[in-house]
Amino acid sequence: MCPKEGGLLEKQKYCVYNESRECFLSLNVNRADTTFARLKGMIGRLRLKYDEGLWMVPSSGVHTIGVLFPLDLIYLDENYRVIHLIEFFRTFRIAPLRTNAESVLQLPIHTIYSSQTQLGDQLLICPPEEMETRLSEETLYRNNRKERVG
Repeated sequence: MCPKEGGLLEKQKYCVYNESRECFLSLNVNRADTTFARLKGMIGRLRLKYDEGLWMVPSSGVHTIGVLFPLDLIYLDENYRVIHLIEFFRTFRIAPLRTNAESVLQLPIHTIYSSQTQLGDQLLICPPEEMETRLSEETLYRNNRKERVG
């Protein structure tokens, strides 16, 4: 359910963080978790800003028929582990299906390259408020661990 503000429905935004590489992939991803939202996808958009994206849930593949710009695609399993990557997926194409994929991230081109995301990487996907809490807890855990070892 989307929260209401000012009488308009707002989509929940998500942050995507690569725990394996310790870097953000996006701070502004929409979740497409209804049949209509997955069907529409990126159709009708003229471009994708550098920090936007779409998280198709559930999904084992996507298409760019009617999409006007190329995308980077990251296929994830049920634990948000990267199981397949496609850089610079061109327009008017159908991406391969991966039966073991639970979701697919559609991100701006060069996101995979600039983040050095690879197969097997572990991603964290959650709302910004939760991301802040999780990352501060992780930092505290790592600092405590270093103190005990050193």
